[in-house]
Amino acid sequence: MKISIGCDHGALALKNKLVQHLQAQGHEVKDFGTYTLDSCDYPDFAAPAARAVASGECEKGIVLCTTGIGVSITANKIKGIRCALLSDLMSAEMTRLHNDTNMMAMGAGVVGEMLALKIVDTWLGTEFSQEARHQRRIDKVMALEE
Repeated sequence: MKISIGCDHGALALKNKLVQHLQAQGHEVKDFGTYTLDSCDYPDFAAPAARAVASGECEKGIVLCTTGIGVSITANKIKGIRCALLSDLMSAEMTRLHNDTNMMAMGAGVVGEMLALKIVDTWLGTEFSQEARHQRRIDKVMALEE
């Protein structure tokens, strides 16, 4: 699977660990930065990562900052993106089963490395349920972009 990833300086270490983890699993990762600990603005990295998913260049995307809040808001501003802010395994599973999210966000200051890896694995490993009631709700949410 081709996965976009982006972060600000507050999540650089976690992003680098995730990139290694994903590549070791055989995923292709498109890294939108940041690449240094220099202070930067999260929209500069979250938006391009989200655009790559919205355009179909990447199948899924992951965005990170200290809390995950800013990057999740940014990603959800891009038409076609459904990004969930995740910090637990149940939410990682349910957001794929019920919401068919195509992006996820995490806060490096909120979740540790081991939990982050498990969240990513759960999120990527869970397929959308295809249930009509969930698709109906997703359609209603996505219609709000029009």
